[in-house]
Formats: sequence, structure tokens, C-alpha cells
Amino acid sequence: MPKSEYETIIVEKERGRARITLNRPEKLNALSRRLQQELAQAMWDADQDTTVHCVILRGAGRAFCAGYDLTPERRREGESDARDDYPEIYRNSAAFDDDTWRMEDAQRDRMTIFDMHKPVIGQVHGYVVAGGTDLVFLCDMVIAAEDTRIGFPPVRAMGGPPAHMWTYHVGPQWAKYMLLTGEYITGKDAERIGLVLKAVPAEQLTETVEELADRLAMVHPDFLSGNKRAVNLALELQGARTMQRLAAELDARMHASPAMEDWRKLNRDEGLKNALQWRDGRFSNVEQRRAWQQEHWPEGPREPAKA
Repeated sequence: MPKSEYETIIVEKERGRARITLNRPEKLNALSRRLQQELAQAMWDADQDTTVHCVILRGAGRAFCAGYDLTPERRREGESDARDDYPEIYRNSAAFDDDTWRMEDAQRDRMTIFDMHKPVIGQVHGYVVAGGTDLVFLCDMVIAAEDTRIGFPPVRAMGGPPAHMWTYHVGPQWAKYMLLTGEYITGKDAERIGLVLKAVPAEQLTETVEELADRLAMVHPDFLSGNKRAVNLALELQGARTMQRLAAELDARMHASPAMEDWRKLNRDEGLKNALQWRDGRFSNVEQRRAWQQEHWPEGPREPAKA
């Protein structure tokens, strides 16, 4: 796909780097199928370009990426690809295998970041949510603004991440905390636990990333490629690549849970905004949490059994 035909990303090349910018700022760069397809194409083009030593992946506007685009209005905005239908994945999937197939189809595009020879630097700010984490944690190094908010809240009511690099970055306990609670952490906390390489004040983010790209530009791509592949092959020997396929299947399994019907019904009857408020409100608001607990556990705490 020629660069002139990209509709959802911006590609710039100079001084040994390609900057690829997610460019749907009005949607907080939510991931449509078209965006992921264009991103994969741009990544492979940069990998093939002998003048490029590394890629910088970033987002336009207020956020890096707010997740997958779940809004059906995409079709009316010209994104008419029949496969560009995340609501079918998350709400109306007819069969386990169909669900898994479609997620693996999108996953192949995202895995370009892992598979390409040249290193990719993730530059993140604002929100890095759900699908945004599926994307950026495939990067070789991630630099974050300190006030970045990172999390995967869909685990609260919609399934799990159809990609899984969490354990490889932060180990089992932090991975479980993030994926069992759906809580957000800041870029500063992400640096502390090793989820990102470095967190810096927002006004220093671009300068820090560009300085890192300057360093990579002084190393021949043959050496960058060889050493990236050495690390990634080590990850593969630890099961990282197989884990991505398993993650898609596990997400599909969770979509088949009767509990998913609560989300589907609310989203269908009251719309996405209200469904998201139902999913997340009780986690961020003490009064809503108490009301939910009273509704589901009206008897209160149990008395300990007598000896």
C-alpha cells in the first residue's frame, strides 16, 4: 500500500528513523482493522527500507491509543471492510472458532512489530488502554510520559487481552494484578515494575525518544536486527509466540461465558457509553462499589464458624 493511501496513520522518514503515528485523534486512536492493516504495511515497508534503522510508534492527539474501536458508526465513516467489525468479536460472535479466527487475523498484523527485524520504540502518552497495550507491549522498548494511564479494563466484564506480553515484561504477580482487577497504573509506576523502559515528564517525552533513536541510528541495521532477534528468539523459547495464539483462544473462551450476556445486553439496549460506565464505574466510585456489593452480597460479611 503506497504511503499516499494511508488513511489512519502518518509515516515520516528522516535521519535513520521512521515515525509512524496513529492518526485517529478524534477516536483517541482506537484500533480499527484498517488501522492495524495499514500499520502492518508501514512497519514492513520501514523494515525493508535500507535507510531506516528503527521505527518510532506514537499516537496523535490526547492519547496513544484508547483500545479497540467498538463503535458500529465506523461503517458510516467509510471503513467498510467487512472484517472491520469488532462488535461482532466482542458482542455477537456466532461460534468459538469464528471468534478466535478473527482475533488471530488481527493479531497477525500486530505481530509485525515483534517479527520485523528492526527495533521499534513505543512512545506513549495519555491513555494506553486495552488494544493499545496489545499493540505497544510488542515494541522492543517503550518510553512513557509519567502521567500516562495504562490498563486493560475489559477484563472486568468482557474477556481478556487477545495478546499477552504482560508476564514476560513484569512477571506473574503484576501481570495477575493488572489482568484480574483491570486497574490503571501511571507511566511512572509502569517504569517502576518494568512494564516500560523509562517514564519522563510529558514535555520531555519526544526529546527522550528521539535521543534514543539517534543512538540506534549510529548502529548498522545488521547489528540492530541480529540483537533484536536474539532477544526475541529467547522469548520464543520461553513460549512468548505460542502464548499469543493461546491468548486469543482464551479470550474467545471467556466471550462464551454466560456473564458476557450482561455486557452484550447493556450495550445493545443502552449503548456503549452506558455499558462502559456499568463496567468501570463500580471500580472507580466508592458509592457505586458499595451499592454493587449490597445488591450482590446483601447479607454482608459472614460470621466465622465456631470451633
